[in-house]
Amino acid sequence: MSRSMTALLLILFPFVSFSQGRLVGRPCPTPPPVCRPDAPCARSVVPTCGPQLVRSASSVKVALADRVLRYEVTETFVNRGPGVAEADYIFPLPVGAAFEDLKLSINGELVAGETMSADKARGIYEEIVRRQRDPALVEWMGSGMLRTRIFPIAPGEEKKVVVRFQSVAVREGDALRVDYRRGSDPNGTGAPDRRRPSVMPSNDEGGDWTTFALLYQRDGQFGEPYSPTHTLRTRDEGRTRAVEARGSGADVTILLPMRRANAAAISVLTHAPADERGFTLITITPPAGTRRTQPRDVTFVVDVSGSMRGRKIEQAREAGRALLASLREEDRFRIVDFSTDVRAFRDGFTPATRENIREGRRYIDNLTAEGSTNISGALDAALGVRTDREHLPLLVFVTDGEPTVGERNADRIAAMAARARGDTRIFSVGVSADVNATLIEQLAVEGRGTAHFVRNDESVERTVALLASRLTTPVLTNARVQVDGVRLTQILPAGPIDVFAGQDVVVLARYDGQGRATVRLQGESVDGPVTWTTEARFADRDRANPFVARLWAAQRIGWLAAEKRRNGGGTELDGEIRSLGERYGIPTEFSSYLVVEPGMQVAGAAQGGRAADAALPRSRTDALSSGTGASMVPQAAAPAPAANEARFEAARASAKQREMKSASSLDEAERDSGRRRVGERLFALANGVWTDTRFTAQLRTVAVKPYSPAYFALMQQIDQLGPVFALGDRVIVAGRKVAIELAPAGVERLDDAAIAALRRDW
Repeated sequence: MSRSMTALLLILFPFVSFSQGRLVGRPCPTPPPVCRPDAPCARSVVPTCGPQLVRSASSVKVALADRVLRYEVTETFVNRGPGVAEADYIFPLPVGAAFEDLKLSINGELVAGETMSADKARGIYEEIVRRQRDPALVEWMGSGMLRTRIFPIAPGEEKKVVVRFQSVAVREGDALRVDYRRGSDPNGTGAPDRRRPSVMPSNDEGGDWTTFALLYQRDGQFGEPYSPTHTLRTRDEGRTRAVEARGSGADVTILLPMRRANAAAISVLTHAPADERGFTLITITPPAGTRRTQPRDVTFVVDVSGSMRGRKIEQAREAGRALLASLREEDRFRIVDFSTDVRAFRDGFTPATRENIREGRRYIDNLTAEGSTNISGALDAALGVRTDREHLPLLVFVTDGEPTVGERNADRIAAMAARARGDTRIFSVGVSADVNATLIEQLAVEGRGTAHFVRNDESVERTVALLASRLTTPVLTNARVQVDGVRLTQILPAGPIDVFAGQDVVVLARYDGQGRATVRLQGESVDGPVTWTTEARFADRDRANPFVARLWAAQRIGWLAAEKRRNGGGTELDGEIRSLGERYGIPTEFSSYLVVEPGMQVAGAAQGGRAADAALPRSRTDALSSGTGASMVPQAAAPAPAANEARFEAARASAKQREMKSASSLDEAERDSGRRRVGERLFALANGVWTDTRFTAQLRTVAVKPYSPAYFALMQQIDQLGPVFALGDRVIVAGRKVAIELAPAGVERLDDAAIAALRRDW
């Protein structure tokens, strides 16, 4: 192989796939025959070397400079077999990528690689897939690739491969977009390692094998990064900012807003399935330089009843201190504490001077827990003091119990607070499952705030401190998103929104229409009305960004669940919650991890090229301890503590769904649930068959034999099938009028007319 490398090369191929490479094993050397004097010579069994080689670590770094993204993919492979092994390393070429001198470094030494076109690559892919029965490789079909040979790898030895390439960052409105596609195979060998989860690190302990980091200069050009697919963690290293993506999703998307001095950076992502309204995700990053921000009137209302004794009251004190620490000189504050009686630190609002804040801390330090719980009296006292139009009124309400003094009916308390609050935003914190979860939820929903639910072993202080940090600097109030050129419907959040400095605002909606449009955010600032605009394109049909639909559905379910707890269910409301949960794989009170309802037809054993019908029972409805999806509500009557726990978890999950800004939470819930998501489709494993949840027995079904000529022909004609077929050898996927089934008894060839009919009905 040549040691020289090809000069800078621009590669253009049919679809984007920033994907990690993989090893394809070569046959082991043929062992000599085994001969004995008393028996004929016999050939030894020839093992396959490929499966000995597994990926032990992978790191992806993307450096951004002058709109150019420089990707460096570092992968480590280890030989876990007993003998020397060799393999081909193949890497799919991303669309629009300019390879940086085709630098393929193996253990520090540059090694020549072969770059091939999409057509040539497809033929090689097909050969490997047929030979190794490797469905994971199928999703790369159609791209070009880079290939090189790695040899030799001794038992226990590691080889490190580094691939570098560049691409130009795509602009989405006022943000730059960074993408990377991990791929579905955790080992890069075609044989998934069940000992390792196929995820990126999702907690501080790490331990997973893949990391992804975006690096760029901290020169004030960019705002805070946001990801609709992963949770981001940022750290500063001198003048460089490193952004780490954490979560279980395979496809990483990061939006990096470009700062504007006097206007927000607005970015727009769309997802437009065929034959239905589109979905859009609009992010708003406040401007870098705001001359004046609105002062606040902050009220801290804290429960000091007897049930708050011990750790709870100390945490409540710490929460109050954190709230006071967030005050600015132009702010004012109140402290209202309640048990049987209601008390307050001074009458009316107190200016947030240093001396007044010190006095407020002393008042909080002396709070003691005793007596009953007079929630209605506390809210009446807190909301009875009016603020002026110059200050933004914010109320943080903390309690751990049911109302036991004064008005005890939670619905009447919530209605009273809604009438009395005026412009006050209410942020409620319920501590422990003993709290009236429905009241906590309704106070926030009616009060244009957020609800937070804290278990006994969790930190009230941390919850309030995070809340206080988010609400520090109001930039825009009573803002609404409008779009000229398309029509937005089912907007979430539904009402006016407030924009705070340093905090992205995420708006999700459905839309009708397509083409270029003007996105406008109009609101009020301390200096008068403000309008921020950007230009965006709303797609007519586009399967990109399927996470947008899932995020919209998750938030929609959170709002509908709150509405149901307030006013009761109904046929339409229950039906919408059920339908959204089943379609997008989001647990609700009507659906569990197994999204197939009783009586729904799912795939069974293949009989005569068609799927046998089988009805699956609903799995047990367990609450999600992670809080990433809606909790299951028991149908049968339960003892009071269990019923309280169920209500608490249901309200807690709905609150998280209403605030959900990243699909990583949904991915975590799905990871071990016996389901897989491919784009906007959800598949359930039923009787050994990955079955599209949209499949019904009424669809005409065509069964195809895996790895046959028909199998590859269909993938070339229907581009959605590659990632679907990567699920395995037994799959049913549904189109509009036809379903395609992978089955051993399926046909091996399809003529042109049959393929044309499938495309028409798909």
